[in-house]
Parts: sequence; C-alpha cells; structure tokens
Amino acid sequence: MVDYNLDKRKYVIGGVAIAIVVIYAIRLFTLQIMSEDYKKNADSNAFLKQIEFPSRGAIYDRNGKLMVYNSPSYDIMVVMKEQEGRLDTMDFCNSLGITKEAFEKRMETIKDRNKNPGYSRYTQQLFMSQLSDKDFSVFQEKMFRFPGFYVQKRSVREYVYPYAAHVLGDVGEVSPSDIEEDDYYQPGDYIGKLGLEKHFEKELRGTKGVKIMLRDARGRIQGSYQNGKLDQRPVAGKDLTLGIDVNLQALGERLLQGKIGSIVAIDPRDGSVLAMVSSPTYDPRRLVGKNRGKMHKWLSQNPWKPLLNRSIMGQYPPGSTFKTSQALTYLTEGIITPGTAFPCNHGFSYKGLHVGCHGHPSPIELVDAISTSCNGYFCWGLYYMIGNKKKYGSVQEAMTVWKDYMVSMGFGYKLGIDLPGEKRGLIPNAQFYDKAYKGSWNGLTIISISIGQGEVNLTPLQIANLGATIANRGYYYVPHVVRKVQGEPLDTLYTRRHYTKASKRAYDYVVAGMRSSALKGTCKMLSRYDFEACGKTGTAQNRGHDHSVFMGFAPMNNPRIAIAVYVENGGWGADYGVPIGGLMMEQYLKGKLSPASESQAAQMQARRIAYGSSSR
Repeated sequence: MVDYNLDKRKYVIGGVAIAIVVIYAIRLFTLQIMSEDYKKNADSNAFLKQIEFPSRGAIYDRNGKLMVYNSPSYDIMVVMKEQEGRLDTMDFCNSLGITKEAFEKRMETIKDRNKNPGYSRYTQQLFMSQLSDKDFSVFQEKMFRFPGFYVQKRSVREYVYPYAAHVLGDVGEVSPSDIEEDDYYQPGDYIGKLGLEKHFEKELRGTKGVKIMLRDARGRIQGSYQNGKLDQRPVAGKDLTLGIDVNLQALGERLLQGKIGSIVAIDPRDGSVLAMVSSPTYDPRRLVGKNRGKMHKWLSQNPWKPLLNRSIMGQYPPGSTFKTSQALTYLTEGIITPGTAFPCNHGFSYKGLHVGCHGHPSPIELVDAISTSCNGYFCWGLYYMIGNKKKYGSVQEAMTVWKDYMVSMGFGYKLGIDLPGEKRGLIPNAQFYDKAYKGSWNGLTIISISIGQGEVNLTPLQIANLGATIANRGYYYVPHVVRKVQGEPLDTLYTRRHYTKASKRAYDYVVAGMRSSALKGTCKMLSRYDFEACGKTGTAQNRGHDHSVFMGFAPMNNPRIAIAVYVENGGWGADYGVPIGGLMMEQYLKGKLSPASESQAAQMQARRIAYGSSSR
C-alpha cells in the first residue's frame, strides 16, 4: 500500500530546500552584483582612490585684468584603518603644531556619522586643510613615520585686489546640506558661498579626477592600478570674464568710504555691470584660508552689515529719480503733453493736502519740471491719471495701468541679475490699496508715490537700470556681471531687449529734461564735464536725515554708462549723489580723472557721515 502522506512530505521538504537555495542565490547575486554598498566596500579594501582636485576657474575684469586665481594648498588626509594603533601621536602633533586634545577631537569628529555621513574606515578622510607650502614641506619630510596619513594637493582662492567683495563672493568648506544636495561634494570640499563664486559654482568648480592605487591585504600601497589605465584626469573649471572695470570699481569704493550706500554702473549697450559698490565693504582677501570662519563670523555680527550687498538687497525709496518714470507714463497715456503746465506754489496743494517743493518759476512745463525736480508737477499728473474715470472707469483700473508701466520698466520684480540674493523692491497695486484703505481711496490718498516716496521701494540696481532704459530710449538688457563664460554662449536672458510700455517720443522729452538738469537744474555741477551728461537728482525722505540719490547716463547720444548713486542720510541729491556720479562717469569715459576731479574725489573720500543706530 502506497503512503501518499510520505510522498507529499518528500515534495514539501524538497520544495523548501530548493526555495532556500534560490533565496541564498538571489541574496548573493544582490550583494555581489547589484549592491553598490558591497561594491564600495570591496573596492575600498582593494583600492585607494586618491581624488585629484581640478583648478577652479579664474576671474577677469572686462579689460582682461586678473581678479581671482588659485594658489597651491595641501590637505592632510587620513585612512583610519591604516593608522589605528600604529601612530606616534605626540610626534605627529608636534610636526603639525597642534595639541593632542585637538588631534583627538578631530578624530572623533571624523568618526561621527552625523557630522561626517560619508565616513568609512577604508577611505581617505579630511584631517586638516589648507597647509601652507612651509608647513607642508615640514610635514612631508616626516610623513613616512605616520602610517595612514597622506597629503592631497589642491588650491585655494587668491583675490588680487581688495575690491568687489560683494560681487566676487568667496569659497568655504561645504556644509552637510551641500553634500546632501549634490553628491559631487565630500566632507572637506570647498564650494562658493557668496557672490559669483556661489552663482557660478558649477561652471567654476570643474570636474574632479581620480587616481586609483592598488593595496595589498595589509592595506599597503603597491602602486598604480593597471598603470593608471583607469585613472581620470581632473578637468579645470571655466574662466569668467566680467563686465566690471576694476579701476572704476576701485574709485567707487574709495568715494563711498565712511558712508552707507551703493553705486551701480551699467553699460546700456549690453546690460553689463561696470561697477557695483556696496558700502561698508570688506577686503575679499580676508576670507581666505584657515581663518575664514572667524572672519566671516566677525563680519556677520558687525552692526553695519558689511556682508549685505546693498546694490541688490537694499530696498529704498527712489525719491525724485522716480519722476522720470512718471513723466514717461503720463506722456504715453496722454494725461499730459510736453506743453502741459501745472502750478507749483512751493508744492502741490489741493483740498487741504500739501506736498512741499523748493522755489522755482510757476506754472511749469515738463522739461523744466524734470530739470528743477518739481514735486507739484508730478503730483498733479498722478492726480489726473488716477482720477480719470472717463478713460479708465475706476481708480482701481487706473492704478493697474500705472502699475503695468512700472513693471515694464523693471520695477516690482527681480530683474534677474546673475548674483544670489537679489530683492524685488515694491510697486503697490490696486489690491494693495483696497486692503489698506478698505476700498476707499483716490489719487490724493496715494499722491506721494508720484515723487518716489510712500510705498514705492527700489533697489539701486533697479534705479541704475532705469537710467540705462532712458539712455536707450525705451529698452534695457537684464543687468549681468558676467560677460563671458569660457566655452559657453551667454544666457539669452541677458542678450534680449526688454521694451517698456512708454513711447520713444516720451523718452526723448525725458532725456531733454535730464540734459537740462545737468546744464542748469539740480544736476548743474555736471556741466563742467566735456561730455554731455544727463542726470536726475533724488532726495528721499527718511525718518532721520534724507538720503542723497542720483541717476544719470552719458554721453547723451550713444551713451556708454548709466549710473545710480545712493548715499544713506546724505541729504540733497546734489550733496553726494551728483558729484559721485559725475566722477564715476568721467573715470569710465576718460580712463582717468582730471587733476581738478582728483582733488574733488579726495575731498569726497574724506567726507564722513555720522550714523546713529537707527541708520544701520
């Protein structure tokens, strides 16, 4: 009689055995073939992969002057597996000039997987970075005594000039979040932290190389694996050529010494930034080397905020420089004609509201209103535009049209400059005022925006771009610091023209007003130059002393430079803004200052503004 239960049991046991074998086979296949972890561990036992760092791209000014380059530096790397129990710690510490406590603390940090998530006992870990040539030569002579320690050559940034710190930025050690976001980086690597070094990190950093060394069972180096057949050479980063003129930048920083503010100069022909000054500033060479961390902390805690790039992050009332945008809007919309005259009896006065103005002939027409910077004229213009229900239907629709003109001129949004941290400023819209005034408002309620006060805020970059747009009679290129990336075309964002809503005819009259201002108006000190300068002053009201503002360009025809100057608490636009703007234009157009201008520059450099804590 056949025992069917026994037969079934035989098949069950056989099936279980087969299943176990299949599971083991799959697991072995996964570990040996599919698993990256296993592969990495096997590789790390047999090979020592020495990273070869690429040379970071150099940076040049518009005239080919080297601004940033690399110099050799050396890092000490450690393979924990190779040095355990074999190191004379005191000899090692004495060779590097460190204490035993510092050694032990660093070793614990390396082993801490929270602080060093890529830690492995078999791979090189950073022990100490940026040894000088002198320290390296001392250590190299004794390195044979220290098993498990290696020297890795790399480079550090060197800044030729003490200028343009906010533009150039700096390089520092990667953070854990940097490593998490991009697997290119390992602990101890360097990355751009600020400015161009940060924005163009991927272009500047290049591609790492690797040299594969073969190790025996005891971890000793036996030589290059397959005679270097699998080694990869590093690829250098790409060089950058800037629009910055280093001589112009130097003059700007000199003129703003002892003052808080900004200077931005743009070539209106292509939108390249000729100078970008933010004051107070700092020497970029001080954020290099092992003391970078301490210096950066000191700068970040400084109450005058020297790390703040006011040119793109400062948001200020533009004052009377903004009147040019109002003239363009009123003319194009037909609210006024060039011959329209408005009264100004020391200001705008209507229904109990008064906005003051300095003395000048009245009534006044457009060109003279720009030349003399008449507040009354532009207040009347806004009042008639916002209140024109026949043309617009409602104050909200009129405000929307006004806002659209401002946005087309590059206000209210980021322009898109190739630097990190740009702010957008503020251009109010109808919804903003509906919320603020519960729907009950009119042109009188918001009259101050017509003269660049009230809720309007712009960055110095946006004010300079306004100058470039007027210089071009109606269009601008997005301002950009980098003119050329080695081997790459410039992004089309920076090569397209952006046209505003204002008419070419309107721009012609605004240019006439700005030229009149330079000859006989609020910018008349520009009349001493032999190039045809056009300018517009601004005196931006502030809780403390007023801000001094200037916006202009030169020459009037075929302009080559547009500029904005903003000096916090500097008073009238003619006090600081105009003379600084004139000197900057002369430097760029002539290549140097005349003796008279040099004397004026020295006087401006020596002038200091006393700031209270509220000005910081």
